[in-house]
Amino acid sequence: MNIQGQAALVTGGASGLGEAVAHELARLGAKVAVLDVNQSLAEEVAAAINAQHGNSSAVACKADITDTESIAGAITRACAAHGPARILMNIAGIGTARRIVQKDGSAAPLEDFSRVIAINLIGSYNASRLFAAECAKLPPLDDGERGVMVYTASVAAFDGQVGQQAYSASKGGLVGMTLPMARDLAQYGIRVCTLAPGLFATPLMKQLPEAVQASLAASIPFPPRLGKPEEFAQLAAHVVMNGHLNGEVIRLDGALRMAPR
Repeated sequence: MNIQGQAALVTGGASGLGEAVAHELARLGAKVAVLDVNQSLAEEVAAAINAQHGNSSAVACKADITDTESIAGAITRACAAHGPARILMNIAGIGTARRIVQKDGSAAPLEDFSRVIAINLIGSYNASRLFAAECAKLPPLDDGERGVMVYTASVAAFDGQVGQQAYSASKGGLVGMTLPMARDLAQYGIRVCTLAPGLFATPLMKQLPEAVQASLAASIPFPPRLGKPEEFAQLAAHVVMNGHLNGEVIRLDGALRMAPR
């Protein structure tokens, strides 16, 4: 799909990998809706994109992907501003680490596990089903394609560390959903792929002490540095542009395989 002129939705677009993807899509000519629970940050990102790429390149929409009314409303507002979207970047998510047996001997709270699954897995599915239902109504492009969805998993889906049961399960769920989702939506000409990033220099990562960041970077075989958000964004954009990528999970990790802890 040619990104130029297409409307795109980016969940979690107000920071980190989502912000980088929003900027990259706009650079390539897309009309981007920055969807995020943090309205003020989403507006800042949209304003920055518009300053760089034109006053109508981006719009901010407050959206909670776990709330159907919220995400449906955001999709409607984005459509009013840019027209119906053919691109969905599912990037919103949270991270957590909690041992299943706590230091005091008690079991880990079930609420913590449920919250991660609700946001990372169920929330991504929620946004996808609403997007797909609208995208399937659009006229096909010249090659028969109607749209593209990209999920954001993690290497933790394959190499989960101690305490990452909830996070790994949520990301593993996205990996497992990729192929059946692609097969399900093939009849409508909607492609589905998932990216599984390793260690990236996101705002959350940058909060760690520099020594810790350096140690993590050194664990990556090559290049021995943290991934750049723009590298993730470039791959996400390539998935949109490469019409034969479908039903695939792509690791982006510099050959990293996470240790147990």
